[in-house]
Amino acid sequence: MEYWTHSVTVDNEFEKLILRVNPPRVSVDNASCKKTTLVKVDSANKRGSLLEVVQVLTDMNLIIHRAYISSDGEWFMDVFHVTDQNGNKLAQDDVADRIQQSLGPRVRSFRATRSPVGVQATVEQTTIELTGRDRPGLLSEVFAVLADLKCNVVAAEVWTHNSRMASVVYITDEATGGSIDDDPERLERVKLLLLYVLKGDLDKRTANTAVSVGSTHTGRRLHQLMYADRDYDMAGDSGRGSGGGRERVKPLVTAENCRDKGYTVVNLRCHDRPKLIFDTVCTLTDMEYVVYHGTVIAEGPEAYQEYFIRHMDGYPINSEAERLRLINCLEAAIKRRTSEGIRLELCCEDRVGLLSDVTRIFRENGLVVRRAEVTTRGSQAVNAFYVTDSSGMPVKEETIEAVRNEIGHSVLRVSDESHRKKKQQAAHETSSSAGKFSLGTLFRSRSEKFLYNLGLIRSYS
Repeated sequence: MEYWTHSVTVDNEFEKLILRVNPPRVSVDNASCKKTTLVKVDSANKRGSLLEVVQVLTDMNLIIHRAYISSDGEWFMDVFHVTDQNGNKLAQDDVADRIQQSLGPRVRSFRATRSPVGVQATVEQTTIELTGRDRPGLLSEVFAVLADLKCNVVAAEVWTHNSRMASVVYITDEATGGSIDDDPERLERVKLLLLYVLKGDLDKRTANTAVSVGSTHTGRRLHQLMYADRDYDMAGDSGRGSGGGRERVKPLVTAENCRDKGYTVVNLRCHDRPKLIFDTVCTLTDMEYVVYHGTVIAEGPEAYQEYFIRHMDGYPINSEAERLRLINCLEAAIKRRTSEGIRLELCCEDRVGLLSDVTRIFRENGLVVRRAEVTTRGSQAVNAFYVTDSSGMPVKEETIEAVRNEIGHSVLRVSDESHRKKKQQAAHETSSSAGKFSLGTLFRSRSEKFLYNLGLIRSYS
């Protein structure tokens, strides 16, 4: 144990020395491309570097349209074509600084993170992590328990997939507005009562509650919670969406060994959406794979990703079981954040018990929450819920109107984005094919030429 600790310390100090001698270089180029801003990252390589950069871009709500990745040896060089959410080139001037800070020697591990979206950094909150079997009304029961315990939910994110639910909830004390971490008895009571709710009648063994210590990157933690809960394991499940409704087109994922170069080549093709590259890179990193080269193209309704990976021991995938597990985990990572159902946006003055009341009305009208994003901006609650009926099918318009009548038309509205995505998804399902594909065949010549011209890779000829 002493030798291991000493070895880790030496490795960390050596890594810091390399970063001090060769600090990361980040450039933001608005001139080279007509439609996108080029973010170029050139740095000494360390485990998780790619995820750190992608996480910064994702946290800034930037859209990655293309990415070219190369990290052979002790150095990595990445190029990202990005825009803001409206498709415009970047106007903010802090992108380079934030990436350099994330890669610098003083930064904490790439597991370290930021405050939840919409919560002021000065606010102290307690972070509760929940996992369990999904069922209609579960979220309503969770928020009702927290309201009864005089806990205010200042932020939360909820994912459901393959009949499982994971959530990270940030709470404060109703009276003081601070965390409840310094009251162990109360904290234990909160955990215990939430565990009773999660277990219900069907999930006696696998439901879990935990208090997160330190800062947590919500998206990454949700991936880790669902991965630990084995939501990727389809055995004994219908294989349908989390709602059990109509089947959705599965992402196309392949993983094959490239024997002459000693890599496993992973190809992904699926409907494009924000944060997709973060979800796939996060999963590869948490499964302890290293991305040596990669190409991402997401300039239409579909996204294409190709990664040349090895395990941390330097070897490619060496068994069929591992190959299938990787494919299943990447498929799950893509689908967890997929926006299933109609998006309802709630904006009003925040108050204790608001979420309990709103989700109770959802439940009473037969709405099931598939995903939720809860934020607090000052005194305002700005929340989004993706809802379906209990069978996973789209909710009827008269039901939505009944819910809005009860909550308030000015408070709860249907996002126009929901209708647009519904049309896009229908078109995608019609045009998608089930055959195997290779990004190498479609894009490798063009992407490799681009990387070669930038000096990011050597010619393979």
